[in-house]
Amino acid sequence: MAAPNDQRIAVPIDDPNADTEWNDILRKHGIIPEKPPSPTPMIEEAILEGRRLAHENRLEGKDLDELDELEDDEDEEFLEKYRQRRLQELSLMQKKSVHGTVYPISKPEYAREVTEASQTGPVFVLLTSSLGTNVESRIVSQLWRQAAREYGDIKFCEMRASQAIEGYPEKNCPTILVYRNGDIVKQIVTLATVGGVKMSLLDLDKILVEVGAVPDNDMRVLKRRLELEDAEEKTTSKGIRSSSGHTGGSEDEDEWD
Repeated sequence: MAAPNDQRIAVPIDDPNADTEWNDILRKHGIIPEKPPSPTPMIEEAILEGRRLAHENRLEGKDLDELDELEDDEDEEFLEKYRQRRLQELSLMQKKSVHGTVYPISKPEYAREVTEASQTGPVFVLLTSSLGTNVESRIVSQLWRQAAREYGDIKFCEMRASQAIEGYPEKNCPTILVYRNGDIVKQIVTLATVGGVKMSLLDLDKILVEVGAVPDNDMRVLKRRLELEDAEEKTTSKGIRSSSGHTGGSEDEDEWD
């Protein structure tokens, strides 16, 4: 309760953020703060910018055959620009593709084939289990071979962990080591953080990008991402159609009553 001589007037405020004439008066006299600007225009602008960029980059990740299939749908000049870019990328990759296979190495070769070789480019080393029961080692070993064929400009090596490091724990297999400029820049022990037994080339792509072995907009990386997005979109569309279709419920049952 206010004191008898207190001349202050209690100002009723229901919602200080409401757009009312009364709140405008209160804001004008500094009784309540100015209403913060609406985030809607910024959100709409971000959405429009995202759509613009998506449209401009709609041909990213498509190979020459896929670009040829778009001749009737795209502007010829715009399409030709991407064709020339793809040809330049392919030419550059062919020049750099000096590996194309997994190098099995031994301990005496390690310094030359890995540490010294990493001075001129990244070297990926896979330390595998000596036991045939290690499923993760078998999985990543297969991925190693696929990646070596696809990324011929990157050196992939493989050896038994027990041969590389005496007494190396079996529980730490497989182990992935990435060398650059003579140093280890990334180490992954087992596949727990990269998909486990479900590890795929997509997971390996992320590692390649992370350590700077390939750029994020590398044609091979983009193509695989787009293929995954297309597959997920088809699965989602199929699920929507299935859920909206007739399932033979109560109406069918009523016909038999």
